[in-house]
Amino acid sequence: MSFLRPKYITFDCYGTLTNFQMGPLTRELFADRVPAAQMDQFVKDFAQYRLDQVMGDWRPYDEILDTALARVCKRWGVEYRGEGQRYYDAVPTWGPHADVTAGLAKIADKIPLVILSNAMDEQIMSNVDKLGVPFHKVYTAQQAQAYKPRLQAFEYLLDSLGCGPEDLLHVSSSFRYDLMSADDMKIKHKAFVARGHEQPGNTCYGYQQIADIGGLPALVGL
Repeated sequence: MSFLRPKYITFDCYGTLTNFQMGPLTRELFADRVPAAQMDQFVKDFAQYRLDQVMGDWRPYDEILDTALARVCKRWGVEYRGEGQRYYDAVPTWGPHADVTAGLAKIADKIPLVILSNAMDEQIMSNVDKLGVPFHKVYTAQQAQAYKPRLQAFEYLLDSLGCGPEDLLHVSSSFRYDLMSADDMKIKHKAFVARGHEQPGNTCYGYQQIADIGGLPALVGL
């Protein structure tokens, strides 16, 4: 089943397009404090605290990382050594998943591509440049003054594009950050990229599942 041709395809960036390496970096930085047998849970808990932090009022992303990491260290009873900045500085160096550039290249000159990212303006363009295709617009949490999954971020996206939810196909590898909120915003057309870091959601959300970005062109008839 194919979608009708959308006016815009909107994307989550980190995790969906960019290979978001929070887990590997955590394993490296905390190898001396968290036992190997418990590291998977520590990585998962850190991700949960990052999600919790972005649910409140907007704060710069370096503060989000710093607070989330301090909280998970406190919960685990391990020393926090201020590593939050190490994560923040690493983010712009990360490149795309291997399937991204070729998949997007089949679409980029036919349908405008847009990013809505939980990023700072000073970070995101380094990651976008590494994707290897042109984007029509790149919107950040800093611009929206709200992080996904807050609806304010999606309101900013729609207002900035000057379109309605029916005009979008929203693509993400996360239900919790993107696709649940997109559904709340009445964005009917959604694609879940099964990257493995999040399980598929309830089918009532009306999404199409693809293994990677290579599967995206078929959803829009390309």
